[in-house]
Amino acid sequence: MDLSAITKHSALHAKPSGLLLQYGTAGFRMKAEHLDHIMFRMGLLAVLRSKQTKSTIGVMVTASHNPEEDNGVKLVDPLGEMLAPSWEEHATYLANAEEEDMQRVLIDISEKEAVDLQQDAFVVIGRDTRPSSEKFSQSVIDGVTVLGGQVHDYGLLTTPQLHYMVCCRNTSGQYGMATIEGYYQKLSRAFVELTKQASCSGDEYRSLKIDCANGIGALKLKEMEHYFSQGLSVQLFNDGTKGKLNHLCGADFVKSHQKPPQGMEIKFNERCCSFDGDADRIVYYYCDADGHFHLIDGDKIATLISSFLKELLLEIGENLNVGVVQTAYANGSSTRYLEEVMKVPVYCTKTGVKHLHHKAQEFDIGVYFEANGHGTALFSKAVEDKINQLTRELEDKKGKAAKILRNIIDLFNQVADRKVISTTDAERQAVTPPGLQEAINDLVKKYRLSRAFVRPSGTEDVIRVYAEADSQESADSLAHEVSLAVFDLAGGIGERPQPGF
Repeated sequence: MDLSAITKHSALHAKPSGLLLQYGTAGFRMKAEHLDHIMFRMGLLAVLRSKQTKSTIGVMVTASHNPEEDNGVKLVDPLGEMLAPSWEEHATYLANAEEEDMQRVLIDISEKEAVDLQQDAFVVIGRDTRPSSEKFSQSVIDGVTVLGGQVHDYGLLTTPQLHYMVCCRNTSGQYGMATIEGYYQKLSRAFVELTKQASCSGDEYRSLKIDCANGIGALKLKEMEHYFSQGLSVQLFNDGTKGKLNHLCGADFVKSHQKPPQGMEIKFNERCCSFDGDADRIVYYYCDADGHFHLIDGDKIATLISSFLKELLLEIGENLNVGVVQTAYANGSSTRYLEEVMKVPVYCTKTGVKHLHHKAQEFDIGVYFEANGHGTALFSKAVEDKINQLTRELEDKKGKAAKILRNIIDLFNQVADRKVISTTDAERQAVTPPGLQEAINDLVKKYRLSRAFVRPSGTEDVIRVYAEADSQESADSLAHEVSLAVFDLAGGIGERPQPGF
């Protein structure tokens, strides 16, 4: 480790005085002008992690659903997972070190994790379309190279694509080719084969309107479109040619506002979906014959997938352990439907895909989706040999899917941002300030089929207030009352929260 070279390069990416950051649910994320030193230091950390695991490590430069002026960075572990929790602590430690302490901190991390500094290191990098992302990728590369690591910059990628590249490289190509072409071929073949086995009631069944949030998803879908052109017709909206990233569009906007994105007109029976800025979230929606908007968010997606898979397993006589993993943000009615009607066990974890992913790995088939659209279905190694058999048994599930959707009562939620609060019980109970949880409990008792909780955001320096009830009016009212309790008991500043915040 050339400590003098590290000191020299670090000075070119100096840390702003007094700035303290925490590696959160999605890595580091804030206003772009404060992040250059973080990018350089995460390049350093990626090299140490690569040396320790003797694997390729990924670095993704993105702020996902955040506004265009923000940016962020997160590390990807060897099999495409989120960074290990112990290394999240190292990331925070390194990010907050003063310039004069950089050498000592790097040595501390290396010694604590028994890093062989003579081991080769390889890091792959991807970035989203933000104006600051290209410059930040170069800062990451600077950190990697000064520690002697090799680097491959993939340039513009969706976050799932970078996770894919890391997994492919660390499985010697068994998972797929670590190229854009390999990614497109793997996914499109699976999609085409799956849709061959589902009946089609008309051409409209194969068409989809896609809101790309003015982000990277538009560029990559345009590249991928011809791979499945015979199986699906797509229309892209908010494709980055005009409009700002994530502004009045994208999965987070559609989920939060319960309405279509700007620039997309929806007609009856048209199928639509939205990505977020780095295309690792997706939500679906449509309008019925009366023009009413219907959202198929992560809760409904998880319900449909798990119910679909369980029915297939019953039809072919397979007895596998299927489980659904949710967070406290999950629609309570979806939880009840899964447990009471479908008889699928449901488990709750802290917010963040990394927590859901780890729990889902405990099942033969683990399904997890956050309400915001992050998620997937995991098949254990023991189940992989059965996949071909499952696909041969597929039948049209359109009627069953509609029935499932009708059985899930829509319980709406509203979100507000306030001061930091500590929580427990998978973030469903407030520990501090004193009296807040008791106040929330009293408010919830006033409404039917209701619940509410508050938690610190994992991606922004805010507090989120969640409320659920049997109608939009009741949910809005409960959310407002809870936000007032937060304001009063947690030292709120500025104007008191107003109805419809």
